[in-house]
Amino acid sequence: MDIQALWNDIITQNRNNLSSYFNDDAVIIWPCTNEQFTVDEFIRANCDYPGAWKGEIEKLVEMGDRIILVGHVHSVDDLISCHVVSFINIKCDKIIRMEEYWSDDGDAPTWRKEMRIGRPIK
Repeated sequence: MDIQALWNDIITQNRNNLSSYFNDDAVIIWPCTNEQFTVDEFIRANCDYPGAWKGEIEKLVEMGDRIILVGHVHSVDDLISCHVVSFINIKCDKIIRMEEYWSDDGDAPTWRKEMRIGRPIK
């Protein structure tokens, strides 16, 4: 599977290509919001999300039929920034399960700043 092509089609909300990466009965799970999607529902959620997006794969681990992807997604105007960790299971070169954890990027919470622990990564 061409993970970079999948990533590009997700980021550009390419509705016409997205289904080609998935097995017909694939399951997409977003535990952070307690949601499970069919392929068609995932495509709707992804492609109907408002705005224009760009992003990059920051880490990619491929282990046979399992892939772990860490991506940075941000709006074209850079007002919104988030990260996603995707656990992807492949069978016969198609996604059969994708579990994603999405998080908005932001500052450390005040209580940790007040403790004066940690430091910026970048």
